[in-house]
Amino acid sequence: MSRAALIARRTTVSVVVLLLVAALIVAGVVYGAVRRTDPSVTGTARLAGLSGEVDVRRDAQGVAHVYADTPEDLFRAQGYVAAQDRFFEMDLRRHATAGRLAELVGEAGVASDTSVRTMGWRRVAEQELPTLSADTRRYLAAYADGVNAYLDATGDATRVAPEYLMLGVRFPGYRIEPWGPVDSLAWLKAMAWDLHGNYADELARARLMAQGRSLDEVRELYPRYDARAQPPILSASAWSPSGVRGGRSKAPAAGIRPQPDQDGQAALARAARAVSAVAPLVGRGEGVGSNSWVVGPSRSSTGKPLLANDPHLALGQPGVWHQTALHCRTVSQACPYDVSGFAFAGFPGVVIGHNQRIAWGFTNLDPDVSDFYLERVKGSTVLRDGTYQPLTTRTEVIRVAGGTDRTITVRSSTHGPLLSDVDAAVRDAATAPTSGTSGAATAPAEGESLAIALRWTGLDVTQTADAIFRMNRATSFESFRAALSSFAAPSQNAVYADVDGHIGYQAPGRVPVRRSGSAGTPPGYLPAPGWDSRYDWTGYVPFEQLPHTLDPAEGFLVTANQAVTAATTPFLTTDWTHGWRSTRIRQLLTAHPTVTPERMREIQGDVSDGFQPVLTAALRGVDLSGDAFTREGQATLEGWDGRFVTGDNPSSRAAAYWTAAWSALLHRTFDDDLPVGLRPDGGSRWPAVVQQLLADPRSPWWDNQKTLRIETRDDILRQAQVDARLELTRLTGKDVKAWDYGRLHTLTLRHPLSAAAPGMLRSLLDRGPEPAPGSPLAPNALGYDLQVGYAADWGPSMRMVVDLADLDASTWVQSTGVSGHPTSEHYDDQTGRWLRNESFAWPFSRGAVEDATREQLTLAPRDDG
Repeated sequence: MSRAALIARRTTVSVVVLLLVAALIVAGVVYGAVRRTDPSVTGTARLAGLSGEVDVRRDAQGVAHVYADTPEDLFRAQGYVAAQDRFFEMDLRRHATAGRLAELVGEAGVASDTSVRTMGWRRVAEQELPTLSADTRRYLAAYADGVNAYLDATGDATRVAPEYLMLGVRFPGYRIEPWGPVDSLAWLKAMAWDLHGNYADELARARLMAQGRSLDEVRELYPRYDARAQPPILSASAWSPSGVRGGRSKAPAAGIRPQPDQDGQAALARAARAVSAVAPLVGRGEGVGSNSWVVGPSRSSTGKPLLANDPHLALGQPGVWHQTALHCRTVSQACPYDVSGFAFAGFPGVVIGHNQRIAWGFTNLDPDVSDFYLERVKGSTVLRDGTYQPLTTRTEVIRVAGGTDRTITVRSSTHGPLLSDVDAAVRDAATAPTSGTSGAATAPAEGESLAIALRWTGLDVTQTADAIFRMNRATSFESFRAALSSFAAPSQNAVYADVDGHIGYQAPGRVPVRRSGSAGTPPGYLPAPGWDSRYDWTGYVPFEQLPHTLDPAEGFLVTANQAVTAATTPFLTTDWTHGWRSTRIRQLLTAHPTVTPERMREIQGDVSDGFQPVLTAALRGVDLSGDAFTREGQATLEGWDGRFVTGDNPSSRAAAYWTAAWSALLHRTFDDDLPVGLRPDGGSRWPAVVQQLLADPRSPWWDNQKTLRIETRDDILRQAQVDARLELTRLTGKDVKAWDYGRLHTLTLRHPLSAAAPGMLRSLLDRGPEPAPGSPLAPNALGYDLQVGYAADWGPSMRMVVDLADLDASTWVQSTGVSGHPTSEHYDDQTGRWLRNESFAWPFSRGAVEDATREQLTLAPRDDG
């Protein structure tokens, strides 16, 4: 080597070393800046307003078990702890729910803010606050005081959470505002919005009919729930609707005359984008489901009830839930709380969990609680029953960090805000077909324009906040039901168990009573004519008429978003989630005469589903003997046990091939027929659609509109398998033995800001990818959107099994950890066990909590407080 070459080489090495050292220094500085936001969880902190000392004990997972002498001290401490662990998440949520996201993240938040301001979530929350009980208002205020005490003690935003460091680079000068009770209440609106889904189906059906599809064709894509094959939650013997009113009432019969022109199709698509612009905070769509079941003493190995719950929500970092325990040192009428479970950071109390006597879980009931109304607008008035009435208007200013502020005018009819006013491009959505118009009745008269109004129970002033605290202190099924009577939105399936051996079910929520739809469609199936008051809601289903039961003869209850009952009164919805998961859970529960706590946990991790054998038989029924390459893929299905698992094993290879074939089948069958945005995502409705089509080999849906020949079922099944073989070859290799479902079905837990973060910070914020077992229709429902890919993006946000024979023997786990600080050991310390369907001990009694304590913080009254 020449001297010059040697010098050049040494110089290159030196430069590389210097760059590496510089990178390490930068990484160290970044890590140090992030690390300084981690809270102190030991020692003593002084808070104004406390009446006595509060003991905060954290276990090995960092979960805070709080002990106090008054409810106000208890919730003040909960606010302090929530701010310690998750304040940026809380701040992001309150900006989103107030329509002020753009103030925090800039232009990226404008679309969501426009929709949220138009609906007025925070305005409704402000109206709700004075209607709540005096206790609830005190607890919300105490919680806010605790949050603010932590913020005051911490100082500037960059010491509160690392996200403010990143945002401060782009938008300097951000100052954290004090927390208030309305900030907590507004979060309930976001939860209610994400957990109601019929609005998307209503718009989708209208778009399909505007495209020219007949009502019969639309019905094929929204098949009726099969209550015989997939049992409802309650049998006829468990709950009878006799005497129940509040169903459908008669309305004028009018034909549906859609307008299948291109302008109408584009307008409906813009309307759908308008409602989907709202930033999802807990998840949206078919993935927002859940499993819960409860086993009574006659079927429990312990002689006492067992209760399981795993809500299926969007999966991200940090997770949706904040585990906590709230204990009055002496439980009494003055201080009645002794409760532990899963809370939302930003709202006091426990949403799902157990207290000293009862346990409860939730799954999404998802009744039809919203309708779109077409409105005929003329100037500042709207047509109603032949006369023009004034619209109400208000002006909103959206502040944009680093950008130009926006001013919007919000108009509302008697039905609700005009979502078609969200921006000028959306107003054309008013050309939607309706369920009550005939002929050209939807066309505006001279001087009129059409607008779309949203009627939604979430925009009513209700007292859901009261229900949370009443639930937390309930001690019997009677008091539990009384608490749920004010749980207005979101409507849920509530399962119940208690230490006395009772199990029960209640469907709470504000469910509207409507007049029937037209031309044989149920109410809420399509948008309604707002100018005809005969299509207005006439009230709400009385709470006593909502389905419920105590101690059913079957000895267990299963809720997994399936239909509640086979009855049609009271009318709840036509858009039930098909009961693939619930049916599988029932099979597993009844496979043995008694159920152990371990069996409850095993069922939560089950990775088989009821649709798999149906499609497997159809795929294997296609003769591929002339295509050896594709036949190699099909051969993986032979002898498959039907489990969606990961790793190097035959089941994993078969699961990968089946999933790729399922995706290809949906694309091959529907992409030529349906517009973007309405194509299959692989959720539970689509297996029901395809199951019906498999019985009709020459259905027009099988035919590819883009070819000259007419394809049949077997043509598509063959082409789907060719596509699947090529897809897996591209993604995981030509050798079938190298296929792994876990390489296809991965999970990355993404932070909301990671996409905009520098690479170094992004690696701190996100976790994954990791191989993910399960499938959308299995009890272990780790799902995907097949229009995007195979990666899991929703699933069991937490799992719990409560043992009413020994509450300390209960178990829990969540998808991430209790901390929102990426340098904390509790940021992701539960993820590994959660992926493997393993849990942690859930201490409840004072002795168990003391044994589990790893860190202890004392909150003491401040001298001037």
